[in-house]
Amino acid sequence: MSDVRARTAPGHADRIQRMLCLGDSYTIGEGVAERERWPALLADWLGVRGIPTAAPRVIAKTGWTTTELAAAIEDAALAPPHDLVTLLIGVNDQYRDWPEDDFPARHAGLLETAIGLAGGRSRRCLAISIPDWGVTAFGARDRRGPDAIGAAIDRYNAMARANAERRGVRFVDITALSRSPELAGALAEDGLHPSAAQYRAWVEQAIGPAARSALAD
Repeated sequence: MSDVRARTAPGHADRIQRMLCLGDSYTIGEGVAERERWPALLADWLGVRGIPTAAPRVIAKTGWTTTELAAAIEDAALAPPHDLVTLLIGVNDQYRDWPEDDFPARHAGLLETAIGLAGGRSRRCLAISIPDWGVTAFGARDRRGPDAIGAAIDRYNAMARANAERRGVRFVDITALSRSPELAGALAEDGLHPSAAQYRAWVEQAIGPAARSALAD
């Protein structure tokens, strides 16, 4: 895979944008090829729109909670500032039934870290909502049931949105897409994680436009 995804007009002088993506299985793209993960698709999406973007640095792992992501960021050899930093985290806090009241502080700490990694530019950060895994085949079998899972996801996302808005960070809602009839069944083989088609829809309909606006600031 090329390190730079860009097809720009002749003489385009913009420098290559550096992107850092922080998260869990939804960011690492459990069950899909590397080129089908949404960070890679986002870099392509930006490139064809005249914003040359390097292959994203991804710090994410299936199963990570906010606490595990924070520890991994601390251990990583990062070199800020990055031009765009994304954060999609919290589903494993919810899945493990951790106390919800503790989530805002942990999420806020990660947002502050993301802003620092963006060189203090909060508008260069995207806080992305948690998709609703309750609508998946895996979620249908969970003891809590789809309705309770969906309600919990809504609460977590409301807390994440509030954190983002207080800090001037763009909040990107992909939860509605994950619930849409067109995409709810677009899943990887595990029946839980999104397929490449769903990730592509996230980029084209939500994350891509938000990222382009962020990079224009």
